[in-house]
Amino acid sequence: MMTSCTKEDPSRHLNLGNWYLQRGLLDEAIMEYREVSRLYGGEQSTLKRDEFQILGTAHLKLAIAYTKKGWWEYALSEAKRSFDISPNKDCHELIALIEEKLTQDSTS
Repeated sequence: MMTSCTKEDPSRHLNLGNWYLQRGLLDEAIMEYREVSRLYGGEQSTLKRDEFQILGTAHLKLAIAYTKKGWWEYALSEAKRSFDISPNKDCHELIALIEEKLTQDSTS
């Protein structure tokens, strides 16, 4: 039995996004992370635990890529989405850092 090649693998996009991010190719990384989100879009109630993990990680990495571009509002939005999907310490700390940066920008 052959498995279908038409169904894209979100974890492949996540790994590719990570590869781009490590090399500073931010636009390419952002496209890959957004693709993970698109592939898992819609019915999140049907996702398995590992799929939630991949989706949460994609949003977290997207937030990091946005911070590197200086897109703080987008970064905050993605970090919060990641935290909603998969609450963890890294996410919580990133949200705090971004909010601090936005507060500094608005007061200066």
